[in-house]
Amino acid sequence: MLKKVAELITEAKQTIHCVTAQEAAEKCRLMQGVLIDVRESSEVAQQATKGAIAIPRGVLEMKMLALYPDAEQAIFVHCASGVRACLAAEQLVRIGYKNVWAISCKIDAICTAMD
Repeated sequence: MLKKVAELITEAKQTIHCVTAQEAAEKCRLMQGVLIDVRESSEVAQQATKGAIAIPRGVLEMKMLALYPDAEQAIFVHCASGVRACLAAEQLVRIGYKNVWAISCKIDAICTAMD
């Protein structure tokens, strides 16, 4: 049976932690976390997020293991709307990261909170 994106997100949210942009900003600072932007390069070029490391969703799993080999690293994932962030966070948990949060709001709120 094929699943719609909304169904995938509902399932993902059962296994991941979701936070608002403000909560993410506070937790990221306190936990010395990393902020990962999983949008495409063209999206990041239009509106970058201060302090974020751009790793497109399509290569996330491969790049994260090389950049952040510590399974305990606090990781905060965002995109433009929260959809890709949820799917990305779910994948990071599946490969073994223990402290992953998806920022589940729009990019404007994320940019404001991270300033």
